[in-house]
Amino acid sequence: MTLMPLTFSSSAATVAVAAATVTSSARVPVNPLVSPTVRGFVSFRLTAKKLPLRSRGSGGGGGRSSSLSVRAMSELVQDKESVVAASTSFNDAEETSNTTPSELNHSRTFLDARSEEDLISGIRKEKEAGRLPANVASGMEELYWNYKNAVLSSGASRADETVISNMSVAFDRMLLGVEDPYTFNPYHKAIREPFDYYQFVHTYIRPLIDFKNSYVGNASIFTELEDKIRQGHNIVLISNHQSEADPAVISLLLEAQCPYIGENIKCVAGDRVITDPLCKPFSMGRNLICVYSKKHMNDDPELVDMKRKANTRSLKEMATLLRSGSQLIWIAPSGGRDRPNPSTGEWFPAPFDSSSVDNMRRLVEHSGAPGHIYPMSLLCYDIMPPPPQVEKEIGEKRLVGYHGTGLSIAPEISFADVTSDCNNPNEAKEAYSQALYNSVNEQYKTLNSAIHHRRGLEASTSTVSLSQPWN
Repeated sequence: MTLMPLTFSSSAATVAVAAATVTSSARVPVNPLVSPTVRGFVSFRLTAKKLPLRSRGSGGGGGRSSSLSVRAMSELVQDKESVVAASTSFNDAEETSNTTPSELNHSRTFLDARSEEDLISGIRKEKEAGRLPANVASGMEELYWNYKNAVLSSGASRADETVISNMSVAFDRMLLGVEDPYTFNPYHKAIREPFDYYQFVHTYIRPLIDFKNSYVGNASIFTELEDKIRQGHNIVLISNHQSEADPAVISLLLEAQCPYIGENIKCVAGDRVITDPLCKPFSMGRNLICVYSKKHMNDDPELVDMKRKANTRSLKEMATLLRSGSQLIWIAPSGGRDRPNPSTGEWFPAPFDSSSVDNMRRLVEHSGAPGHIYPMSLLCYDIMPPPPQVEKEIGEKRLVGYHGTGLSIAPEISFADVTSDCNNPNEAKEAYSQALYNSVNEQYKTLNSAIHHRRGLEASTSTVSLSQPWN
């Protein structure tokens, strides 16, 4: 059997950037990160020595504080002097070990920041010192104002402290990534220790979600998925792709009911979210199968062959994972994020690439383990909307907002049932892809009615039952 390389879209959570003007400045209590007993953060590199975490888990749902406290955030850190780092490479098939002294020389500018002025002046200081490229420094400063605007608009208590505590850690991760760049293997496992990047992503994204106006469709099916995964079955979620925060939104909306799903889901991720310095720290916290998106495959003709070979390696990694069973893989086969209709401004799920859907189906069927494909729908573009058009350059400007979000899933769709009347394989391929898309689109309309038309739980239909599992 010959399989074409998969070319799915990027699907890792990331940061957002846009300029704004805010004059208020909050000061926070002395951050425990600056205590003499805490020596600093660890590198993005995987560690050879595992250290116990003092704080792990996702915390509560929407009913709890929109951010971990400064102290809780500091407990994501372990003593850097205990770390031995190992470098990993996206392009190399084998891992190579390397001990790096960069941790001892890592700047503490952002860890020591206690106010807005400290953060902004810290960016400029690192730029002048030559440790931050001008474009990265500019993006970080834009990000601060934009993130602050979004979090403050939530009206949450102590939102100003949340901004400073979250951004000080985010900026430190970004700076460390420039000093000691991390590269991704075709299959990247979320780094949970000695620094918990998964929890870091949650802490950053959580304040952007309006949980009172967020909904989950058919929540009981997610419980069904977890049971199947624990029994050794493979599950593939076929869905649309709205923003680079999608994986975090999935995890946070299921946090109260099915935290297992958020921690174990493997996202098919494009190269842009693992190369942009502002994105990489957030991608570090997800389980990723790294591919080059077909929308950017030909951006540089000289790199086309390398990208195809890399995608082939990623395809082999995925096949190996599926053969082991108990895998949960999320794929957005549209080849990119959804965009609004240019005429009406209405958002809708982008059409699926039937070849990508068919490749995934065949991988599941030939894995040797029981497999199931479910259509899933996401509505969350408001918190990190993409640019109006696809951009070639890395480092797009991104907006950030505070808004309700939605996640819905429908029952498994059987290939045999959908294609029983098809006359040839190509017709069957198209029919199955369209059936999945139709379900995703139907669920999306329900979420849109609940969130943007403010119908709430009353937007439920005969096929999509909405709930708020965190309440």
